[in-house]
Amino acid sequence: MGIRDDQWDRIKDILPGRAGHVGVTARNNRLFIDAVLYRYRTGIPWRDLPEKYGDFRNVHRRFSRWAEKGIWARLLSVLAQEADTEYVMIDSTVVRAHQHSAGAVGRDPNQQAIGRSRGGLSIHALTDALGNPTRVLLTPGQAHDLVGSDVLLTDLSAGAVIADNRVIQPLKQAGIEAVIPPKSKRRTVRNYDRELYKARHLIENFFCKLKHFRAIATRYDKLARNFQAAIQFTATLIWLN
Repeated sequence: MGIRDDQWDRIKDILPGRAGHVGVTARNNRLFIDAVLYRYRTGIPWRDLPEKYGDFRNVHRRFSRWAEKGIWARLLSVLAQEADTEYVMIDSTVVRAHQHSAGAVGRDPNQQAIGRSRGGLSIHALTDALGNPTRVLLTPGQAHDLVGSDVLLTDLSAGAVIADNRVIQPLKQAGIEAVIPPKSKRRTVRNYDRELYKARHLIENFFCKLKHFRAIATRYDKLARNFQAAIQFTATLIWLN
């Protein structure tokens, strides 16, 4: 299990630690990426990484360091520059948190983003017209969807947004067309582009692809920062496919 040559060629010159880059040259960036891919695809604990990937503690430490420095977020943002923003889609999905992801001694609960009321957390995502992820956000499970939309729709440049009723007002304020069907009990009928709304399945497809990775479908990471970095990493792999 590992990334293909063509996928590696698209990201190798973006990663820190590459030859000629400022700072220490990494021993093997590709092996590290393959190790992270293996862990999140299979859902195994870090300590169960096969020996060929090296000491699991070094891999985990490096992954956490990159998460703290925003490297995984930057990698996604570079690929997202190719996005088709004729219209975009926003939605969220709930992920259950494994018991191993909670209750770490000395951890600030605010750093974990595990919801009390629903026992999990929400992944909010913005995708382009082709269903490719451009922005992702992690919130506790009980957080309102507007929390995600307030962040993901900030400084948005798009012709239209396919979403649900919760984000109509922010879109109106931004002067962006809202492709959102009205609620069935609404007295005043609101028109929307029915044909364009059919494309909404593309963001659902994205969430399905995301959850093919077992350590994303169920959260094992204790820190929200690391789990969000894992989502960004996985979203990057979806772009590479």
